[in-house]
Amino acid sequence: MTIKELAEACGWKLLAGEDGQDNLADGCYVGDLLSWVMGRAQAGNVWLTVMGNLNAIAVAALADTSCIVLCEDAALDQDAKKRADMQGIPVYGCSPNLYQTAVQVYERLK
Repeated sequence: MTIKELAEACGWKLLAGEDGQDNLADGCYVGDLLSWVMGRAQAGNVWLTVMGNLNAIAVAALADTSCIVLCEDAALDQDAKKRADMQGIPVYGCSPNLYQTAVQVYERLK
């Protein structure tokens, strides 16, 4: 499933990185500790977090996650938005908490 299809099914709002919406999603990783995510998230994972800063974009690029989903209406700062757009890393926003969003992703990818 593409990230765009998953985002539409889950009701996420695109915040940045429109060019990467054709990335494929094959799993999910939940975490906010950037060094932990960098070492454990797998390529193709949808990364659920509340970290909307420039460092999160760098970690997503290093871990090759398919996208970032900012849960609980977490904000994406302007520098991070610019970098996500430049690198084609889709960043979405949603209101549900991390657990609820992880369940949504699981249900749609199983």
